[in-house]
Amino acid sequence: MAGMSDVGAAIDALERGELVVIPTDTVYGVAGSLEVHSIDALFSLKRRPYDKPLPVLGADVEVLAEIALFDDRARILAERYWPGPLTLVVPRAEGFGLPLGRGGEASVAVRVPAHPLGLAVLRGSGPLAVTSANVSGEPDAHSIEDARAALGDSIAVYVDGGPCEGDPSTVLSLMHDVPRVLRPGSISDEELSRALDQR
Repeated sequence: MAGMSDVGAAIDALERGELVVIPTDTVYGVAGSLEVHSIDALFSLKRRPYDKPLPVLGADVEVLAEIALFDDRARILAERYWPGPLTLVVPRAEGFGLPLGRGGEASVAVRVPAHPLGLAVLRGSGPLAVTSANVSGEPDAHSIEDARAALGDSIAVYVDGGPCEGDPSTVLSLMHDVPRVLRPGSISDEELSRALDQR
């Protein structure tokens, strides 16, 4: 399992514009800085369709608020479920215009993962574009070995956090008055509805 030296090496690599693999509470993710060249590299490496915008992970709500607008609903859900397996699709903050994929110009998907090593990288690097460490359409990487087999030497640093065996994050869009689940996951629709009803 990785130590803090691997976390430091990952942060250094990200500052150089390289891609790294980090553990999250659900799967291993391949991460790049919020720069055009890193975004392009992520799409190319994964062979990911450009009409599937990349999500952004951060260490806390305050950091993510620099790129995403959090209304009362988003803040309630973030306070209750972050760090954890809930991805929120919300409007972009003013001034955040980085292209993360076609069709996502007005919104951004954000999350704070519940893994100590993943969070350590995010605290040192700032928010990152992060997507599953596999080739698009292939099985998710639940171990560092899975990620290495999928992505090989294209990755500058692999941060080994042990098995990542959580269920996928629930993806919830708050882009309209009525929240909409875009991908079912470990947090049920009923639980999300109860949380929002308590406003």
